Amino acid sequence: MASEHTQEVRVRFAPSPTGHWHVGGARTTLFNWLYAKQTGGKLVLRIEDTDRARSREEYEIELVEILGWLGVDYDEGPVWQKENGEWKKGRSRGEYGPYRQSERIDIYRTYLNDMLADGRAYHCYCTKEELEAERQAFAAQGLPQKYSGHCRALAAPPAGTSAESIRFRMPETTVTFADMIRGAVSFDTALFGDVIIAKDTETPLYNFAVVIDDELMRITHVIRGEEHLANTPKQIAMQKALGFREPTYAHLPLILAPDRSKLSKRFAESSMLSYRESGYVPDALVNFMALLGWHPQDDREVLSREELIKTFDMKRVQKAGAVFNQEKLDWLNREYLKRLSAADILTRLTPQLPKDHALTHEQLMRIVELLRDRAKTLKDFIVHGELFFRVPEYEGKLLVWKSDDARKADEVLRKLTEALTEYGGPWDREHLLTMLEPLSGTYGRGSVFWPLRVALSGLPASPDPIDIATVLGKDESLRRIARAQALLGV
Repeated sequence: MASEHTQEVRVRFAPSPTGHWHVGGARTTLFNWLYAKQTGGKLVLRIEDTDRARSREEYEIELVEILGWLGVDYDEGPVWQKENGEWKKGRSRGEYGPYRQSERIDIYRTYLNDMLADGRAYHCYCTKEELEAERQAFAAQGLPQKYSGHCRALAAPPAGTSAESIRFRMPETTVTFADMIRGAVSFDTALFGDVIIAKDTETPLYNFAVVIDDELMRITHVIRGEEHLANTPKQIAMQKALGFREPTYAHLPLILAPDRSKLSKRFAESSMLSYRESGYVPDALVNFMALLGWHPQDDREVLSREELIKTFDMKRVQKAGAVFNQEKLDWLNREYLKRLSAADILTRLTPQLPKDHALTHEQLMRIVELLRDRAKTLKDFIVHGELFFRVPEYEGKLLVWKSDDARKADEVLRKLTEALTEYGGPWDREHLLTMLEPLSGTYGRGSVFWPLRVALSGLPASPDPIDIATVLGKDESLRRIARAQALLGV
């Protein structure tokens, strides 16, 4: 595939470690990864941590942990390794680093000084208050709220002032670029004014640093969210001023709530790790995110990673917003759970099982098989399976079926105890049902199986009580029935 391109495809994802990594950032990373895999290219991880006050190492670690869980590997960038339960910083991969912007300040300073020296950039002495007053004046006149250029032609700094920022001398022209998703996109740069590119030579800002990094890291394709669309002409203008190459751009659609409104803060900012904690399968989440704004030609919805890489096509990414459908995610997760073997599911569940449980491997496997059809997530196996490890607290009156009374419930439980104690046949569903048929005929199905369900599970809703009994075994089933009789207190 790489032969289709005149040079090696190099894409990047460049998160800012100032908060939890959320679904929007993960979807963007996935699209970059799919494109790199499909074209035989490279995926670069770059940490954009120039916001020193808000950047945290813990968020960078979280990002690396999520990528490892999702199975989305990158070719170049910072490395973290887990040793004895602790994350330790390793040596970065790749020859175009450093890959953290905080470690590239010397590089940015060199370019800033060069641009200041030849007039492509200049110091701005306008205070925040002056700029705000200027914006309000323009707004009152219905004019674009851009910088007036007050400091553009200053021959010397105003007396008694110090520079507040460094601005790029924006050329007044039309910038047109071919977006891989949106086609030709044009902007009139006269509407932007001279944008701030640094607070000072030690503190570059996003639009400047990203231009330098994309050039020096040889990035060929910039695949990012639609919210960056307005930044693109500013960056292209700077690329031309610096004599840099212009990458190919693709701006992915926004992710929207089901009512097509902005995605709620809970979804937009919650950590991707919450999906792992909720029991989602990585392959299902990857599949789901791939369909947030893209679909294959045959409109299939369940696609393996290999199928995603093979069929992914940037031309089929939509321009309109992509709707986040929780029901679809849950459905996909169930589909992937169905494809996993019981042994694989149990392996994934084992770290979450009670440490003090006494169930055998065979019992655990039977629990997995019993709950497969009820579980939407791996967490559901834990929640619905808790009754096999310990009986929840419940009141004795729960054992009484509808119009029955406590005496009848007690009598039924006594008869169940006698029947199960005397029974010596195979302890499986078919034989237990046959053995209990006479009791059901005498007292009524509900009057027998309701108190049995509650006695074994402690719950009004649970898997079939016979299935629970087959997992628990004879001795534990009888112990739970005895406890139920004691709770009735008849």
